Amino acid sequence: MSALTRRHLLKTAGCVSAASLLLPEWLHAAQKPSQNARRKPNIIFILADDLGLDGVGCYGADRVKTPHIDALARSGTRFESCYATPLCGPSRAQLLTGRYPFRTGMTSNGTGQVLSPANEIMAPRILKSAGYVSASVGKWNQLPLEPGDWGFDEYFRFQGSGVYWAGKGKSTYTVNGHVNGQTRPIPAARYVPDMMHDFVVDFITRHQDQPFYVHYPLSHVHGKIVRTPDSAPGSRDLYADNIAYMDKLVGQLVAALDRLKLRENTLIIFTGDNGTAQRPAQRSSVAGKTLSGAKHSMLEGGSRVPLIVKWKGKTPAGKICRDLTDFSDFLPTFAELAGAKLPAAVTIDGRSFAPQIQGQSGQPREWVYVELMGFRYVTTKRWKLNNSSELFDMSQAPFEERLVPQNTLDPQAVAARTRLQAVLDDLVGKNAPTPTGTMAKKGGKKGQGRRNRMGRPGRQGRRRRAMANP
Repeated sequence: MSALTRRHLLKTAGCVSAASLLLPEWLHAAQKPSQNARRKPNIIFILADDLGLDGVGCYGADRVKTPHIDALARSGTRFESCYATPLCGPSRAQLLTGRYPFRTGMTSNGTGQVLSPANEIMAPRILKSAGYVSASVGKWNQLPLEPGDWGFDEYFRFQGSGVYWAGKGKSTYTVNGHVNGQTRPIPAARYVPDMMHDFVVDFITRHQDQPFYVHYPLSHVHGKIVRTPDSAPGSRDLYADNIAYMDKLVGQLVAALDRLKLRENTLIIFTGDNGTAQRPAQRSSVAGKTLSGAKHSMLEGGSRVPLIVKWKGKTPAGKICRDLTDFSDFLPTFAELAGAKLPAAVTIDGRSFAPQIQGQSGQPREWVYVELMGFRYVTTKRWKLNNSSELFDMSQAPFEERLVPQNTLDPQAVAARTRLQAVLDDLVGKNAPTPTGTMAKKGGKKGQGRRNRMGRPGRQGRRRRAMANP
């Protein structure tokens, strides 16, 4: 690292410790910022791994504290009804392409190879046409090729999920990082999330004079859950430790933007790629209640995730937006904010919520669509219909999903079934492929109907998940 670069980082990125500034040379690219690019809002998209509503304090999480993320919500806007795909790979493909799984073919973690730059366009290439420089920093393994093949100018990725340590036997994955087309060993005993953070701060520091887009998929809090650098010896709640460290990294990134005087022109988005993963030692709740379902389920807890947006001076402070959003909406939102054109010959399923980010009414969705392995549903704020023709009353969501009898005479339920069936038919057709794998149909708590219907994977589904989602 040159002396000039070191002085620049010390001056502008004080949140990074002196030790972490001793970064390997491969973490620094040589690309120079353009001084002539017309200024547009920077976009930093922070994507937590396996983080549902019960993992963020401002959503009522009982077990964990997230003061820095909560601060973003207090000074920005918190969305109450954001839906991802219930599994990480399809969720990431949907947000980057703006297209539902049945269109891209990425309907599970093991189907990423169907994606190709020849038939799909991802966000960085669209934003590049509007003058943006972009970086992808973190998890990429379910998606094919390298981030650079999809338009990212710079990237740091690694193989696997839940990668935290290298050189100490804490990771079951390769300890190589892939940086801008080159494979480099991750230094022994380095905490990988710290390296990711350093890469992001270095990138935005070097590109502070031009609009940038950062796709920042975190390691936290995918299992295996292990100690963090801040974990006390013998800590009995490593999950809470990991949530706290993730929250600290968010706070450090915000502090770096403040020091670089970029907050007023930077949109920060924080969300999760799917619901919380159920683990024996983790019994998280929201305001004393357990969510219906978890990661990999077609229940509310599988897809409903936190979404917090903050654009200083643009986003209303402390606002709660209850409009429906899903992961296909991010790409058109970014394009609208950047002044970029969406591809004309491609069906984009998303709807921009750029107006809502800025406190305006916009054109809210009437429904959102969720799909995994051929199981699918359409949901509104009140009703949910799946492709097994089961209608659910969602008035108590995200904690209960009440199965409505097929022979109900309730006019609202009858009308909802007709309306949502028409949506499903219009989207994927009546002859859509049948679901793959098996889903358990065990009963749930009293009053919730068959609570786990199309929820937890059966034995075959668990084997498939183990192979596709390390």
